[in-house]
Amino acid sequence: MLQKSKDKKMRKAIIIGASSGIGQEVSKLLISEGYKIGIAARRLSFLEEFKERYPAKVVVKQLDVTSENATETLSALIDELGGMDLFFMASGIGKQNPDLNLDIELQVLDTNVLGFTRMVSTAFNYFKTSDKSGHIAVISSIAGTKGLGVATSYSASKRFQNTYIQSLVQLARIEKFDIKFTDIKPGFVDTALLNDQHHYPLKMKPDYVAKKIVRAIRKRRRSVVIDWRYAVLVFFWKLIPNCIWERLKIRGK
Repeated sequence: MLQKSKDKKMRKAIIIGASSGIGQEVSKLLISEGYKIGIAARRLSFLEEFKERYPAKVVVKQLDVTSENATETLSALIDELGGMDLFFMASGIGKQNPDLNLDIELQVLDTNVLGFTRMVSTAFNYFKTSDKSGHIAVISSIAGTKGLGVATSYSASKRFQNTYIQSLVQLARIEKFDIKFTDIKPGFVDTALLNDQHHYPLKMKPDYVAKKIVRAIRKRRRSVVIDWRYAVLVFFWKLIPNCIWERLKIRGK
């Protein structure tokens, strides 16, 4: 049976998608703040290499969020870590796909919708069946603000994530579970996700984004757009009526 961490001096966090990029940078920062962490991703060799740098602070598990047994793997990782106080979901994919290649569309949805749901619902159920407390933080995207024609499944999947978290916030309050939520919405981050020969403006470095994320988690922010430039962009996006937005020619370069 899963046991909730009782050791307040050694807080425990699970990071899904920690083999590189934002997930790995957040892992480093959490360790520096006194966390013991469980990290999971598809690329086991990357996780093991990271563990070698922090052997006493890291537990690893190979996990593919699209696999039907991903929930069991996550539960096993929580057990091996000895509990969980913070769950951080950094795993996700996205591609520009204006030709609507069906394989790409379904791959994105499989990871960002089904995989996301597997992981986040497992974390929620863990917290509610322990002592009704914990913190769930996820990386969604500003792409969930409006539908993007060049990235249809990606923007739709991010809107799903925003709505799913909002629904869980309401559910936790209805059931009186002390579960905090942070929905993190970055813009373009210089990671392998954007290595697709397209031009992306205002790209941010993963370590910069990770610092902003950990700060938002520490302050228990409900939702945060990273950084101020994207916050301004999203503000104006929301003001554009759909009848106008749907006529804009937003293209990938």
